[in-house]
Amino acid sequence: MSESKTPGAPAAVEPVTGVQAPDSTRPALEPVDAHASNDTPREEPVETGKRLAASIESVIRGKSAEVRLVVCALAARGHVLFDDVPGTAKTILSRAIAQSIDGAAATRIQCTPDLQPADVTGSSVYSQKTREFEFRPGPIFTNILLLDEVNRATPKTQAALLEAMAEHQVTVDGVTRPLPQPFLLLATENPVEYEGTFLLPEAELDRFFLRTSLGYPGVDDELEIVRDQRHGHPLDSVVPVVSLSAIERLQIATETIHVNDMLQEWIIRIVRATRTLDIVELGASVRGSIALERAVRAWALLDGRDYVVPADVERLLVPVLAHRVLFTASFASDARRRGRAISLRDFAERCLDAAPLRG
Repeated sequence: MSESKTPGAPAAVEPVTGVQAPDSTRPALEPVDAHASNDTPREEPVETGKRLAASIESVIRGKSAEVRLVVCALAARGHVLFDDVPGTAKTILSRAIAQSIDGAAATRIQCTPDLQPADVTGSSVYSQKTREFEFRPGPIFTNILLLDEVNRATPKTQAALLEAMAEHQVTVDGVTRPLPQPFLLLATENPVEYEGTFLLPEAELDRFFLRTSLGYPGVDDELEIVRDQRHGHPLDSVVPVVSLSAIERLQIATETIHVNDMLQEWIIRIVRATRTLDIVELGASVRGSIALERAVRAWALLDGRDYVVPADVERLLVPVLAHRVLFTASFASDARRRGRAISLRDFAERCLDAAPLRG
């Protein structure tokens, strides 16, 4: 029979058959590293982050800072929005992450206006053999999901992603099913071509942990990319360097990084400053405060520290907060004239001036 939900009743929770979901009974895999057993509890997650970043950079040339931001988002259990033109290795990035993690799976969805929510989350299909409706999981049930040109999907389909991004679960026909862990969503939107697109609503933009751009490589890096593909694709040589359980420990270790009270208070004042700037119509929400605090923890861990420094906050202010802010029309127009990078630096400086570090 078809699954149904009584009005007002809580949704049932059901795992997806054949898809690895969070399970405390699942035996832990050891990282693919002969020396991992000699690491201290903090050193092992640091080494996990370094090995993962190095593996990704073996196919993504000249983008160390951007790759580190993605690993930072993964460590903090967040999602990434890429503002990028086509052909800048976003699909390769997602596949490189998945292939570098032993047991991880990656899927890609090309968003179009006719893409339906069920095409992403899955749906119940009637089985003539069992004479019952069986759930067929959609491509969102994976570890690394690439949503290409997410702004070409309709608002209805975009809204279907909110539960998955915020709660790492999907509810279909009144049944809630957990997503595999770790779960990292990488979405892209073309900043040049807007015909036939739907702007992402503020509620969905706020769900993205950070926004960045890979951009075009430098001359030397582009030359290396051409040479790397002379005898096949570099992805063919990517092998697992960490395990799923190692990623889980990396995420847990991020939560233990120390942020002193002065820096926490500074983070809150910076986020609150975005709500009072004259170039801003709508400032960052409380979710922005939470994301920035989590981001600096992950960044410090990847840097080999068990504590956060002010430079971490300054470095991550724009990637974590800028997409959560609605700028005034005059500032947006000025940004198109001066360039996005210069305008965002101006935004960061205004935030820091409005909320200077005390002590």
